[in-house]
Amino acid sequence: MLQPRKRKYRKEQRGTCKGMATRTNRIVSGEFAIQALEPGWVTARQIEAARVAIANYVRREARIWIRIFPYKPVTKKPLESRMGGGKGDPEEYVAVVKRGTILFEIAGVSSDVAVEALRRASHKLPIKTRIVSKEVLPHV
Repeated sequence: MLQPRKRKYRKEQRGTCKGMATRTNRIVSGEFAIQALEPGWVTARQIEAARVAIANYVRREARIWIRIFPYKPVTKKPLESRMGGGKGDPEEYVAVVKRGTILFEIAGVSSDVAVEALRRASHKLPIKTRIVSKEVLPHV
């Protein structure tokens, strides 16, 4: 599973996830992509499950790009522990996803296969998504 190699601080505050994505809101490498329609956290396990769903459907014929990375640690206190005692230990890592973020890209297969693979991957994710395609512009 994905997780950062090294962090400056082990624990991080929750923060907010308001606004639209401005940096990762365009298709860069692929022809079709999954775009987030709402903000949220996507865990490393969910990213891996979506990647496996795409890879199994396209049978290694397509190129797949994962555009998000789980860099944010989420802490959790042990079950049945009393109040106090500080913040819990890091339990998992999540990717912070804003509205409009491109999550996965795919290229090298027909549109029907790509759309179905991305649809299967979107079922593994905890947020609402849509499938978008890159506009093919003629060379002038």
